[in-house]
Amino acid sequence: MTSEKSRETEKVRGGVQSLGRAFGLFQAIAESPDGISLTQLSRKVGLNSSTAFHLLKTMSAFGYIRHAKEGKRYFIGSALFCLAASARSEVQLIGVASPILRDLAVATGNTGVFGMHSGSEMVVVAKSEGNGAFQISDRVGGARPSHCTAMGKVLLAAMPRDALDRYLSGYELRAHTPNTITDKAHLMTELDAVRLSGLGFDDAEFHPELRCVATGVCDFTGQVIGALAVSGPAWRLSLQGLREKSMLLQVFAGRLSGELGYPQAEGSSLRLPFDTATPHHKGITHLDKERSK
Repeated sequence: MTSEKSRETEKVRGGVQSLGRAFGLFQAIAESPDGISLTQLSRKVGLNSSTAFHLLKTMSAFGYIRHAKEGKRYFIGSALFCLAASARSEVQLIGVASPILRDLAVATGNTGVFGMHSGSEMVVVAKSEGNGAFQISDRVGGARPSHCTAMGKVLLAAMPRDALDRYLSGYELRAHTPNTITDKAHLMTELDAVRLSGLGFDDAEFHPELRCVATGVCDFTGQVIGALAVSGPAWRLSLQGLREKSMLLQVFAGRLSGELGYPQAEGSSLRLPFDTATPHHKGITHLDKERSK
């Protein structure tokens, strides 16, 4: 009886150990974008080559890793990307974002908003009201133009340059308030500033009584898939006030991005993967206006 129980215990331990080893292999492969050999993997996770090989063979059979025969290197497989992509539905994103938005609203005293691109507009996916006596905020599901909203500017700035040019070629820069940017060259200058700072500002450009600051949210692919923002009444929230709240905003964006699989140090500000190599234009931006005050 005792020996039988010991054998059962060993089976359980062996199963758990195999899972742990498999996840260790996953992590090591994921950290090697150029692929990794069996010898390197074995050394990195502390397994002998035979054990690692048999685990990798099983993982390959299910499509979770890919073995490139040329070069004999292992890569993350398509099945794992499909699993990750299926977890990115809007409902699941809202579930992940909602508690972070609540904490952001409490920390800043203003409304926290999460938005994503839909066609030519930015759509509010989730929000949490601040604790101030007076709040102006976007309704969930509401579509907003990209060129005059903080979140929209962040999402535009994240687009590849050629894709952005195609996007703007058929886009109307319509005025919504006296502050709305209606000139393409001016907008491109603003987007360059967003890429450099990682922050987008809306200085009463869509709603005459609303100011907003936003930054990007990244997922496991390393791409900007949405934007997190803090917004509040213009009479209460100056550009300098937005700037101060932006530090907290970037920390919460890092937290949300981490929940979506983006490598991010806990408690640190999010660094966005923007291309800042070639600015489109030089000119005055909202950041410049703020510095001049």
